Amino acid sequence: MKQYSPDAIRNIAFIGHSGSGKTSISELLLFTAGEINRIGRVEEGNTISDFNPNEIERQISISSTPLHLDWKDKKINILDTPGYSDFIGQVIASLYVADTAVVVVKSAEGIEVNTETTWEFVNKFEIPAAVIVNKVDNEHSKFSETVEMIKQRLSSEATIITFPVSEGVNFNSVIDLVKMKMVKYGDLGSKNVTVEDIPADLKDEADALREELIEKVAESDEELMNKFFEEGTLNEDDLTKGLKAAINKRSLVPVFAASFAKGVGYNNFLDFTASYFPAPSERPLMKGKLKDSNQVVEIKCDPKGEAALLVFKSLNEQHVGELSIFKVYSGTLQAGQDLQNTSRDKSERLGQLFILNGKNRKEVQTISAGDIGSVVKLKDTHTGNTLSSKSYSVVIDPIEFPESVIRGAIKPKSKGDEDKISSGLHTVHEEDPTLKVHFDPELSQTIVSGQGELQLALAVKLLKDRYNVEVELVEPKIPYRETIKGSCDDAEFKHKKQSGGRGQYGHVHLKLEPQPRGTGFEFVDAIVGGVVPGRFIPAVEKGLKEVMEKGILTSSKVIDVKVTLFDGTYHNVDSDEVSFKLAASQAFKKGFLAAKPVILEPIYDITVKVPEEYMGDVMGDISSRRGKISGMDSEGPFQLIKAKVPLSELYKYSTHLRSLTSGRGMHTRAFSHYEEVPKDIEAKIIEEFKKAKEEEE
Repeated sequence: MKQYSPDAIRNIAFIGHSGSGKTSISELLLFTAGEINRIGRVEEGNTISDFNPNEIERQISISSTPLHLDWKDKKINILDTPGYSDFIGQVIASLYVADTAVVVVKSAEGIEVNTETTWEFVNKFEIPAAVIVNKVDNEHSKFSETVEMIKQRLSSEATIITFPVSEGVNFNSVIDLVKMKMVKYGDLGSKNVTVEDIPADLKDEADALREELIEKVAESDEELMNKFFEEGTLNEDDLTKGLKAAINKRSLVPVFAASFAKGVGYNNFLDFTASYFPAPSERPLMKGKLKDSNQVVEIKCDPKGEAALLVFKSLNEQHVGELSIFKVYSGTLQAGQDLQNTSRDKSERLGQLFILNGKNRKEVQTISAGDIGSVVKLKDTHTGNTLSSKSYSVVIDPIEFPESVIRGAIKPKSKGDEDKISSGLHTVHEEDPTLKVHFDPELSQTIVSGQGELQLALAVKLLKDRYNVEVELVEPKIPYRETIKGSCDDAEFKHKKQSGGRGQYGHVHLKLEPQPRGTGFEFVDAIVGGVVPGRFIPAVEKGLKEVMEKGILTSSKVIDVKVTLFDGTYHNVDSDEVSFKLAASQAFKKGFLAAKPVILEPIYDITVKVPEEYMGDVMGDISSRRGKISGMDSEGPFQLIKAKVPLSELYKYSTHLRSLTSGRGMHTRAFSHYEEVPKDIEAKIIEEFKKAKEEEE
């Protein structure tokens, strides 16, 4: 296998809305470069990139796929990412390690919702970007309008590199403004490409767009700007250097016209990628922290340096096996090498090393700085972990994934499958860290949460397909709380049991009072004269804590109550800790019901991001969910609505919001506080709880 230095590597991630053609473009590029000998089709389920059975069945990408090709002695690593927002974690991880983001948009539809979502992460990670305007062969293609939309909604730095000679069904040629030539493509799969002079009727348009390109390059550098003013243009050398620097500085976003269906425009894209996209060694250095001192260090992209890599994806597929996929930031890796997992303080030995094209693995002996590769699954390394040489204890800043916006509860269809379920869901989380799993002891439910309904549904399907375990995804219980609004001055209970031999006797008088929200439970021992002996007082407190944990009205935790033990009696022989514990819990139940009990529900802060035209519908919907609008703001073309909404009203909200806003709305959520439930809803909650209990019995 050919060795590549960091300056001969290009790491690009294809991002954009679902259906824009990212996977088909990846397939065509692999074919053009000779990595594969036939072009697969998404519809036929035979592409290199989408090999997961669910991807083939649904004809969408679910996971990001590492691919690679060689073009003009440059190794181009491609990360083909999903277009559905449910799988945004795959996009984030890919952009985190990519050196250039390539946004794919459709020429007829222009910028779609997930294009904007993924673009936000391009800006967040400050990585160079390019845009492919795909499907220019569509009869409704609007290349110029789409470029204007890109400038308005993505980046004002968007600059045309290739434009179509003619759009629609006759699209077979592009004008390349760097080469100043017309490039004509033969039939799909023929690899026939001819370079000709620009036709006379397009010369003026090409000259004007070339001038725009030169001006844009000149603007990005003071020295070039001075040359431009002096000479009125830039020579080829200056344009080449300036173009590369401008893309790297993010002051120019190249735009390409193309069609994967006809195979038009992609040689130009590959030529440009090899010549002008930044190499990993040209990007700002990745930062990390030394484990012992916490000192921030920059990791130099040097094949001769100490080894440091970041695992950005884990894969566990039937035909592929368990793999950790990584980017090497420093050093050169070799099979059999001993490294340390600095994120988890573990030792790891690298097994076989591979470079991937989808499920196809090619074994290699070494992988160097700047490159992307994979290793047979490591024993104790997870997505986001750093591995480094023993003498270089650096931890690369881990990938930050978004908080969950949807949750569901796993309900097994048969008993005894708990271990399989746990193991299966752990695997799903490894492959997509945005899908989170935890067992909630309070609710006695396994809760899965993530970015969308499809993501959760596929997790359930994986349990059946891979582990032969059938489960249902049901609405999770709500972690209500119970408290009191009034006081009870004397809650008395005498626990007395006589059954031959030693009996049981415990007798207490309690006072119950409400506490300010968030204060918690307070126990006061106000016994005078030893009417309840000191040795039994801890048992009283223990009985109170146990009954508060279980709740009175709906088996929900009781909070913010002050309980005073002020009187009681005992028996010399029959009294013991158990008797006083039982007496305390029963007295508390009586007192609680007499002290104006209420149910509290969790309230969440939500921030909804929508285009302005949907604001009225979204705000009306929030109100119908008992939500309270707390503020509004704007962010570019979007409006941000901030509100407080009960958790019980947010089940499948992300799905509903997408439907309400034609897929353009999204939201984030975070717990805010507990609040009293309205009386009519409280009655329903208690009724439902009693009904469920009867069914269980």
